[in-house]
Parts: sequence; structure tokens; C-alpha cells
Amino acid sequence: MAFNRRDLMTATGLGAAAAVAAPFVSGAAAHTPSGRKNRGNGRRLTNGADLAAADNWRIFNGRHVGIITNPTGVLENFRSIVDDMHNQQVDVRAVFGPEHGFRGTAQAGDSEETYVDPRTGITVYDAYGAQAADFAAFYRKAGVDTVCFDIQDVGARFYTYIWTMWEAMQAASQTGARFVVLDRPNPIGGQARGPVLQDGFESGVGKLGIALQHGMTVGELAKYFNAVHLPEAGLAPIRELQVVEVQGWHREMTGPDQRETWVMPSPNMPTPETATVYPGTALFEATNMSEGRGTTRPFELIGAPYIDYRWAAGLDAKGLKGVDFREAYFVPTMSKNQGLVCGGVQVHIMEPDKVEAVELGTHMMVEAKRLYPEFDWRGDDGRWMDLLSGSARFKEQVNAGKSAETIIGAWQDELQQFVRDTRAFLVYGGPRS
Repeated sequence: MAFNRRDLMTATGLGAAAAVAAPFVSGAAAHTPSGRKNRGNGRRLTNGADLAAADNWRIFNGRHVGIITNPTGVLENFRSIVDDMHNQQVDVRAVFGPEHGFRGTAQAGDSEETYVDPRTGITVYDAYGAQAADFAAFYRKAGVDTVCFDIQDVGARFYTYIWTMWEAMQAASQTGARFVVLDRPNPIGGQARGPVLQDGFESGVGKLGIALQHGMTVGELAKYFNAVHLPEAGLAPIRELQVVEVQGWHREMTGPDQRETWVMPSPNMPTPETATVYPGTALFEATNMSEGRGTTRPFELIGAPYIDYRWAAGLDAKGLKGVDFREAYFVPTMSKNQGLVCGGVQVHIMEPDKVEAVELGTHMMVEAKRLYPEFDWRGDDGRWMDLLSGSARFKEQVNAGKSAETIIGAWQDELQQFVRDTRAFLVYGGPRS
């Protein structure tokens, strides 16, 4: 079924030779975007974009470039890579805006229309929901022979930016375009968690069989997609795939290590803490409970008009790692339960490196189902939960009253197989699971 987040959010009113580069080496360069340092755990962190910019964007010399990016595609001085490339005379022919748009003005399930950027004069194409054929048409119309991807992912399968990259990569294979990924850290670390998407449950919020919390950077995913999934789709691997790697990042590093340069990847991802819990608490999008949209703490405030103090008490008693639960009441200003007083919890992150978000969301879901007969799924008898979780199993086990431990145990074999399958494509050191 060809669902994307726009389908999920609007249908029921939920919201308005694969050549991979070694670490990029730059010599003495005249162009210095910023002297400000980005630090993580006391170590220098330098994103792929900053390395390429410091080298005067020579990686794109002689190329006609199309850029897939959004507000997170910035240098360490917070300047857009599009603006910087344009000023440095890179031949940027097009920008492709994903969900929320190039400048980030659109809400969940929406995008910015195609327009001409007033600062640069470059055409920005609306690429949210675009399929490979659409991207190929964009490339030809704009005269693009090189595609650059630079977006901050948050590490969850149902966050749509990686699927924009996947469609763009298929188009690059079909058209012979070069594909360059300016890599960024995975803000929730490099560990894989949760169920793997099963055949028959592909949609716009999950197109390939990866774990719900995939624990990879977009550069690592690009390598994996290129070597494994393009051939499985009947396409040749992209002959010129280059990943400009992050310097100084390790898999155990999480959002707080990157706090000083956090740019919201989407309107409801305001802080690193949001990203930390998102792979688990975003599952509540597929229920009749509010996931906190329309509050200042989306995905940290979870509740519904029928929730009372018992949910917080039950969750707190579980002693889940890295978090505390506070009984909370809130009124969403948009999305589900808009204008209604919701009881629920705020998830307080006490030790970010110990939070296991998918397990957290599972415990929260099971406890809500146990306590409240009003709890229900949203859309087509729970099909949306099937798409978010990756199969019908999660919903069926919750409906059957299975324990959180049983549900979590059910996906361990497939998760470990995913860890094994992706090991060869990892760039950065540190623990994987």
C-alpha cells in the first residue's frame, strides 16, 4: 500500500561501482565558513558538509548539482549549504525539498510547493512523496548530473527523509547521476533497536526491511541501500556514490553530545530529547491518544482525555532505564484531541544514553491498553500501527494482552539478523547493539 505520512496525517484529521570515499581530506582552503567548534564528549565533531565547504566544495567541480536538503543542511556557522554553494559558484541547478520543505515551513504530512528561491534564484522542487520516476524527471528537467543529500536524520524508520533519499538513489541509478551524501551523526546513537519491516507492510513511512531504530547514519544507509537494495530492486548500484564522513563521531554518542548545533529537523522535533524518545513514543500516532503535537513537548507529552493518574503510576513502577514519568495534563492546540484536556505523562529523560526508545514505547502502549478500555487504534482497523511497527504482530500482541517483555522478545531474531546484514556497511566505530 502506497501510504506516506501525508496520507496518514490527513486522511483522518491527524494534522493539517559503488565508490564510497574514505574520510574526506581537505587541504589548506581559502574558504573558511566558520571558526566555531562543534564538540561532542569533549571531542571535535565535524560534519561532512563542513569538510566539503572547507575544501571550497571542490567535490562538485565541473558538476551540475541538485541538492536534497532542508533547514538542517547547514554549516557550523548555521549557513545553508545551498546559500554557501551558490556564493562559491557551485553550479547548483535545483533544490529538492522533502517533507516539511526546503525552508521547513510545512507541518507533518505536508510540504512546500515548487517555487523559485528568492535568495539564490534556484528552483526548489516539491519532492515530498516523489517516487524514483519523479526524481528522474526532476534531474532531467534541471540538467542535474550530481545529486547531493544533506539532511539530519533522527534514526527512526518512519521518519521520511531516508525514504526521500532512497527514491532519489533509485533515480540516480536509472539516470547515471553521481550521488554524494554529506554525512551527519545519528543523534540517538548507533545502536539498532526494534522490529524489522516485513514484506507487505511497505509504505511512505517505511519502504525497506530495516529496524525501527536503525542505528545508522544516512551515509551508512546509502552504502547499504546501494549495495543490497538497489540490486534487489532490479537496478544497478550507483557507480559514483561518495559519502563525506563525519569526523569525530562514534556510535555511543547521542543527542546531548550535539546540543549546541541542534537544528530542528522538523517542526515537531524541537530538541535532542525529542529525538531520543521519538522511535517509541511516535507509535502513539497510530492510536487515539495524543503524541503531544500541539504542545511544546511533542513526543514527550503523551495522553488522552480518558487517561488518569494510574498510567503514570504504573509506568513509574516499571523502573525503565534512563527515564522518569511525571503525571501531566495538557491541551493540544492542534492534531488529535485538539482543545481537550488530556491526562497522561511527560517522559523525563534522565540518562539519554540508557534510553531504549522502542522498548519504552512498547511498555507505555501495553500499560495504556491494560488500564483503559477507551484506548483504540486509528485508521483502517489499526493498519497504521502495522505500517509504523512494520507488521501486524505488534498490534495483535497488544490486543491479545501480551506483556511488553513478550512483545519485545518477538522481534529479537529479526533485529539481530539486520545487525549482521548491515555490519559490512558501517563507517563509524562503537557498539551496534
